[in-house]
Amino acid sequence: MTRRLFVSTFVVMSSCIPGLDGATGGPQDYSPRPGERQVPKAMHSAMKVTPRVSVGVADADIVGTDQRALQAAVDYIAGLGGGVVEIGAGQYMMRDSLHLRSNVTVRGRKGKTVLRKADGTVSSLVLDGDFGEQQITVEDPAGFAVGYGVAVWDDRSGGFHTTVGRITGQRDNTFSISNPLMADCMVNNKAQAGTVFPVISGYNIEDARVENLVIDGNKGSNAHLNGCRGAGIFLYRAFGTGIRGCLVRNYNGDGISFQQSNDVTVVDCACEDNASLGIHPGSGSQRPIVRDCVARRNGTDGLFLCWRVRHGLFEDNVLEGNGRYGISIGHKDSDNLLRGNRVRLNAREGVFFRNESLGMAAHRNRLETNVIEDNGGAGIYIRGHTNDLVFVNNTIRDTRGGQSQTQTVGIRIGEQVGDVVLDGNVIEAKTPVEDRRSPSQTK
Repeated sequence: MTRRLFVSTFVVMSSCIPGLDGATGGPQDYSPRPGERQVPKAMHSAMKVTPRVSVGVADADIVGTDQRALQAAVDYIAGLGGGVVEIGAGQYMMRDSLHLRSNVTVRGRKGKTVLRKADGTVSSLVLDGDFGEQQITVEDPAGFAVGYGVAVWDDRSGGFHTTVGRITGQRDNTFSISNPLMADCMVNNKAQAGTVFPVISGYNIEDARVENLVIDGNKGSNAHLNGCRGAGIFLYRAFGTGIRGCLVRNYNGDGISFQQSNDVTVVDCACEDNASLGIHPGSGSQRPIVRDCVARRNGTDGLFLCWRVRHGLFEDNVLEGNGRYGISIGHKDSDNLLRGNRVRLNAREGVFFRNESLGMAAHRNRLETNVIEDNGGAGIYIRGHTNDLVFVNNTIRDTRGGQSQTQTVGIRIGEQVGDVVLDGNVIEAKTPVEDRRSPSQTK
């Protein structure tokens, strides 16, 4: 009895001794818990409080109304290793891209944070722009200024040969630019420069995030910029980047384009009334996920799989009212799953497989549970030496009556197409399947 009383008294008294843990009787234990691990790319474990800054037209850590305030916030957070930039409601005038940084999330207030492309200007070059050169000389310098975004091109420099950068200095009609010219831009080929650029741009980054922004491209006051070098939101070698809850409208080019960027996710976004493509994954972008998005009333295709888009998931999207195809698939775009999409009212085919040779065709794609209706051409048109396609449980129809029907062919299979599996599809069309292959090819 006495011994038990002594031990109990010792425990009570030890809780009052400095440096000892009252619960255990020993010093407080600050050692790592069993589940604590360092984060993948730094030498520390996960923290509860991480960098965060607000930017807005008022009442924010950084106050401003153009890209300079937004960029200052992004660069500040990037300098701390990553975190969140919160952009308040309002309109922000963009005279250069907002340049994304690795591990930084840029988050607006959905439907209320608007990044608007400023009016652009274009001038002819008066001196040839040589490959690798980092200056241009324009006929009329009005509208060009240090810090503005700029693109340089001529009649022969489409695609990746257009140069997009920033103006870094001025001497009369001559401007230095941040990036070397990607091609010769010759006066004889109508070389031009213009203050056009992606509204949001991410080059050579990892794990950035863009959320809940409205991108207004102001296309009526800007020259066109091709989708290999620009879009409302444009990524180049931006691995693991995510875009969520964004609306891209009225851009004189593509809505969202990502090139040479693996593991990109685009979720709950809308691309509307852009001059060219709605959503444009390309140039070897592997394992993309595009889900719950809308591409509507764009000038060409709703969803355009460019070159070498493989192992992607395109799910539960609406692709409607676009000026050419709802979905276009082609050069080495293989092993993708397109599921649960609604493809309707596009000017030409709902789903179009481009004409490619055997080595470059869009093999082993699977389309299932899609609704493909009321398009201007066939519901699905397969061209080229394309093999091993699977179409399962799709609904292909034209719901309009009489002469209003234009989707009169459900699935058109071109002469050179290889094996195609059709299983469980519901096809309502004057010609459900138009198979142009020879009998020997279909055995």
